[in-house]
Amino acid sequence: MVSLGCPKNLVDAEVMLGYLSNTGYEITTDEHEADIIIVNTCSFIKEAKQESIDTILDLADRKHDANCRLLIVAGCLPQRYQQELAKELPEVDIFVGTGDYPRIAEIIAEKDESEGQILYTGDPNYLYDAELPRMQSTPLYTAYLKIAEGCSNCCSYCVIPSLRGAFRSRPPKLVLEEARRLVANGARELNLVAQDITRYGSDLEGGINLEWLVKELHAIGGLRWIRLLYAYPDGITDGLLTLIREGEKVCKYLDIPLQHISDPVLKRMNRRSSEDDIRALIPKIRAEVPGIALRTSLIVGFPGETEEDFKKLLHFVEESQFDRLGVFCYSREEGTPAAEMPEQVSERVKRDRYKKLMRAQARLSFKQNRRLVDMVEDVLVEGYSEETELLLKGRTSRQAPDIDGQVYITAGQADVGDIVRLKITDSSDYDLIGEIIT
Repeated sequence: MVSLGCPKNLVDAEVMLGYLSNTGYEITTDEHEADIIIVNTCSFIKEAKQESIDTILDLADRKHDANCRLLIVAGCLPQRYQQELAKELPEVDIFVGTGDYPRIAEIIAEKDESEGQILYTGDPNYLYDAELPRMQSTPLYTAYLKIAEGCSNCCSYCVIPSLRGAFRSRPPKLVLEEARRLVANGARELNLVAQDITRYGSDLEGGINLEWLVKELHAIGGLRWIRLLYAYPDGITDGLLTLIREGEKVCKYLDIPLQHISDPVLKRMNRRSSEDDIRALIPKIRAEVPGIALRTSLIVGFPGETEEDFKKLLHFVEESQFDRLGVFCYSREEGTPAAEMPEQVSERVKRDRYKKLMRAQARLSFKQNRRLVDMVEDVLVEGYSEETELLLKGRTSRQAPDIDGQVYITAGQADVGDIVRLKITDSSDYDLIGEIIT
């Protein structure tokens, strides 16, 4: 199994692996050994689509020089482009969309009885429950907990609603059952994910919302960290900030996808928050939760983005001093309102603006990291560094897995999965260096 794209996609891949393992398939990490290869794809933006296609073509070679008898492409790419893919990729035996992946074992069995390509890309409005098997592919000490599926925000640049359906919360009982299983299996950290976690419970009865869910998760014994990813700005309530401030297990960390700061751009994006809303929110969060680490994502080169709009965005980044920042060049996706907008920005201008923002953020990130030197933080130990087995590596609660840098541990010993006290002794643009203290 090769899973591309976001953590939400990874959870889908883990459910497929769970079904296949329960059906009797042996899972291997060596593509040369596998007689069935599955690529779980992403098609959110142009770069993600290209990565998916390149991976498929690379693994298609295994059908000629290894044991592979079936190549399966699953996820967002076939859900969006099933007919085009079937025509252009004859090497692929099965295409499985975002609503059919729980039937993966049944689909493989059907393929064994038929000739030619088969496509399963029906209704994407599927919502998996806690009864489904899930083979965790992340290290046991950390796991993603998908609390909802789909999206109803309808941002003008985004294809997610057409690929994943409308927003729908997973039933709270099933979310909590899965969380308890993950913790029982060794998870010390649960990372809550959805297209918009702050919308959780809006389609449920009984006063269920994100605050309620976090409180329930907080009561699970053995769980140490609860991390909130993809929290839309207009859904961040006073109650949620109180939970982050006072909850011992809730990471002082918040990922808020803002996308831009200029009102004309935000309006064309069909975002609900205005410049005034955002400018009021950031200092409020920092006042309510001292020391919180803030991450955001931004889009440059959106249709109609003027030089003045970009300068305002750059100034906003410099004054807001986010701890973490992801920047994306706008991707013109067919089928979205933004794709038909006038004043499309050239690729050259997009790249130039991207580089300027990233250079500014590198300086700011280094400055933020320097402020942590001599402080003592809890660190989740993740094993030895890829560069040298002389150094352990880990993450503070201010660093999400895969996207936020690491801590390199120069003194002290601990087991993988331990959460230890560590004094930060040095830093770089994105990483920290420290020593375990007793």
